[in-house]
Amino acid sequence: MSKYKKETGKVVITFSVTDKMKKMAHAFGLECEVTQIGFKYIAEIMAKEDVIVGGEESGGLAVKGHIPERDGIWIAMMVLEFMARTGKTLQELIREVYDIVGPFATDRDDLHIEESRKQAVIQACKNNTYKAFGPYRVQSTESIDGFKFYFDDDRWVMIRPSGTEPVLRVYAQAPTAGEVREILDATKKEVLSF
Repeated sequence: MSKYKKETGKVVITFSVTDKMKKMAHAFGLECEVTQIGFKYIAEIMAKEDVIVGGEESGGLAVKGHIPERDGIWIAMMVLEFMARTGKTLQELIREVYDIVGPFATDRDDLHIEESRKQAVIQACKNNTYKAFGPYRVQSTESIDGFKFYFDDDRWVMIRPSGTEPVLRVYAQAPTAGEVREILDATKKEVLSF
């Protein structure tokens, strides 16, 4: 929207969204705010502030000039509009994103584990117990709504108990889907051996 419609505003994303959104926002000179997980946090900000786009990891998006709520049909129409305005295919538009932020993949595992083990893993996160997940060494951590462990600029894993289901959610980002799978598997092995 910023590039093709020349719109401005804040980008608002939930904690589980790829960090590439921050990089994209900064490339266009836009502020990026990270919220707790749940679209209601994005909607609250959109109702009060000038927000160009708000998004969550599950694919829910809202944009400036429309309702402050997820609307897949509206977003699909916008994608078609961008394709029509630019004459580019969807793959070409995606390549434009990768040209700015670099290639990336994300995924999530839902670990169905007993409550006592889930709480032990969360306590270990709070105590900074995890220094590595397999070959991936933790360089820094962040905790807004869950625990994100950064390995470098392009790789991270996030651990968070679900607020709606009896599961431990594990999210990961890396340059390729294969490496995302490696990170998720290494994290699962680490937390289940705890």
